[in-house]
Amino acid sequence: MNHYVIGDVHGHYSTLMKLVALLPTDARLVFVGDLIDRGAQSAEVVRYVRENNHLCVMGNHEEAMITQGFVIGRCFETGEELPSHSIWFSNGGVATLRSYGLVELEEGKPIKVDDYAEGLQRFKDDMKWMEKLPLYLELPIEHPSQKTVVVSHAPIATAWAMRKVESLYGTFARLVTTNRRDPDSADAPIFNIFGHTPMQNGPRIRDHFVNIDTGCYKEEEGYGLLSAYCIETGDVMSVKRE
Repeated sequence: MNHYVIGDVHGHYSTLMKLVALLPTDARLVFVGDLIDRGAQSAEVVRYVRENNHLCVMGNHEEAMITQGFVIGRCFETGEELPSHSIWFSNGGVATLRSYGLVELEEGKPIKVDDYAEGLQRFKDDMKWMEKLPLYLELPIEHPSQKTVVVSHAPIATAWAMRKVESLYGTFARLVTTNRRDPDSADAPIFNIFGHTPMQNGPRIRDHFVNIDTGCYKEEEGYGLLSAYCIETGDVMSVKRE
């Protein structure tokens, strides 16, 4: 059984299914987070990962849904209007709410639908699942680099030692979902596989890290791919966004 690490899906369920169809049927799938937002099928992506017990780490978009989602949920429960502005809304959150059947757009603004009870329950249940996602995964896999294989949303090899220092753990926890600086050198203590920063024309693969985010949601030339990296073989599979 080989492990395939899949880059940021961002709500593109149909594209994910096209990629999964190319992978071995017994592959162990690992997701780098950012399952949601921007694409139209976020709820379907989360359902697929949950129902199949695939491994997944926390991304910054999951963090945003957890933080903002509880505010949104209260608006439905109390009858309040949705916020007129939200950082999450402007970064793809509205598409996620639409995928759960909670809002429709009127003149470009999200408006609550009338029949939202079932979608709201599913939305809240998925948020509870997201709250339990790990910040990183250390995988017990022998790798040619002879380093510990660590999957995270953003690159953390440079900050790896911080996780065991109480006074620095808050900084580490922030970097693990937001950092955009690649590991400095091959002297990094781990082999880090991550996403978060879209790569043009395929994943960035080095001796000490892999950035597997190939910009599935992006329209610009050289992006629009969803990719998977096999830890054991180093093989890469990519498909064009549906």
